Amino acid sequence: MKIPYGLSNFKQVITDGYAYVDKTDYIAKLEDSGRHIILLRPRRFGKSLLLSAMEYYYDTQHAAEFDTLFGNLYLGKHPTPLKNSYQVLFMEFSGIDTGEGEARIYQRFNEKIATSLQGFLRRYGYAEALGATIELKTSPAAKMEYFFEVMSEQKILLLIDEYDHFANTILADDLTLFQRVVGKGGFVRSFYETIKTATQRGTVDRLYITGVTPIMLDSMTSGFNIGENLSLHEDFNEAIGFTKTEVAALLQPLVEACNLEPATLLADITRWYNGYRFAPATDTVFNANMVLYFVKNFRLKHCAYPDPMLDENIASDYGKILGMFSIGNRDTNFAVLDELMTNGEVTAQQRRKFDFEKGFERDDFISLLAYMGFVSLQRKTLAGEVFSIPNYVMRELYFQYFKVELERRNQMTISNRAIALAVEVLALQDDIQPLITEMERALQLLSNRDAMGMDEKHVKVLLLTLLYQTSVYFIQSEREMNRKYPDILLLERSPIVVDHQHLIELKYSKQSDGEAGWAAKRQAGITQVEGYLQLPDIAVLPKLSAWLLVSDGVCVEVVKLK
Repeated sequence: MKIPYGLSNFKQVITDGYAYVDKTDYIAKLEDSGRHIILLRPRRFGKSLLLSAMEYYYDTQHAAEFDTLFGNLYLGKHPTPLKNSYQVLFMEFSGIDTGEGEARIYQRFNEKIATSLQGFLRRYGYAEALGATIELKTSPAAKMEYFFEVMSEQKILLLIDEYDHFANTILADDLTLFQRVVGKGGFVRSFYETIKTATQRGTVDRLYITGVTPIMLDSMTSGFNIGENLSLHEDFNEAIGFTKTEVAALLQPLVEACNLEPATLLADITRWYNGYRFAPATDTVFNANMVLYFVKNFRLKHCAYPDPMLDENIASDYGKILGMFSIGNRDTNFAVLDELMTNGEVTAQQRRKFDFEKGFERDDFISLLAYMGFVSLQRKTLAGEVFSIPNYVMRELYFQYFKVELERRNQMTISNRAIALAVEVLALQDDIQPLITEMERALQLLSNRDAMGMDEKHVKVLLLTLLYQTSVYFIQSEREMNRKYPDILLLERSPIVVDHQHLIELKYSKQSDGEAGWAAKRQAGITQVEGYLQLPDIAVLPKLSAWLLVSDGVCVEVVKLK
């Protein structure tokens, strides 16, 4: 099976025989939902492939290929009246370098517009003189105004991919520059004003926009208030991304080739790549690109999972969380991160738009994290929407960032090399002391600055932060087992082989409680761990060691129970 990882051209995927998860029924649903649609999803989720399918479905140029491209798909069997009925103008705004100042951003945006318009004119056989005139227009808005004037008798389908790609980066680096570029009088807003006018005159008959966040929607409101944002609508929760059934089908060849247990394999993939929900009371979906990476890079020769489990390109994209934490009040944002790490979830009123002139508060920050896929909707309450970290991939990235923030905020350094060596000794020699040494070193630095309101949760978060800096173990925190919740399980993670797996329970004893309090915590912890070891799911784990750690926020006592 050919896996289309990294491919976003629909025709190439279909004609070259790649596996394709049929989402074309959502094209029909979008068509029925309105003329000017916005659909937002996290980066590398599959948006561009859906938009590419729309281009080939609606474009008059591809009518002769309809059966070849769509014959085996939903739309091939249930075509809509608008199939192959438009000249399609396609635009995308990735690849705009934002690091060289406003003039360079303007230049690259202008070039993107010119390239799209010139391509359209060539594709549909318009006179070369029209393209030459467009080149003479100096601004993006002027180019668009002239183009729409020439096309006034035509009905065009406009597709815009990655509409906010460059704007997200600008916002993370410079809010003032963002407002200047996107806000009133900015060249981006002027560009969208021309599109609004073209929709009112009927030249742009339909418009579909994809992106990640709605950060530009409020800034563009006066210039572009016609778009209907369906991103949080329950009917489109699964429009982009994979369902559990779709993932199971993609995994089936691996199951057959390696004689794997389907339920176990699907459970592993679910923990790593699932967990995204965009509307209340809907099923979660998988990040499509992450799943495709796994299947493409599965080591069939050894029947082993990819190493690493996350493509470095995706990790780099999501590493932009560093920039997002600098928007607004960094201390407020860090408090959200701390709450996510310690409690596992946060509550906020999810924003549909952002108004940066009114500030950027906690609810704005959490909403931004949700749109970017760093947190995902769990449930809706009277107080707002409850969000949590969707999967193991995001959890790894959070803990890696949390270490960076701890070091920055407390002017300290935690050695990744020392942690890696400590975890190696734990995995191969069953020796936890080097890890405890690193833990105590960090605790003492934090205690001196009183940076974290130290309690049992924060001690555990610190230990998890250290453990997540390596990829040796699959780390489970407070996994539910017969209504009991072991603090930390360090489990073997394919394709890495270890000599020891570990169960770790943490107890916190206040310094003011003295030796008696410490002894009581120790005994309570011993009883708890002994109970965990009787659980069926724990008892069957091979090569398992069990540890109790008692700490007062400075020192750590170790008790080995197995």
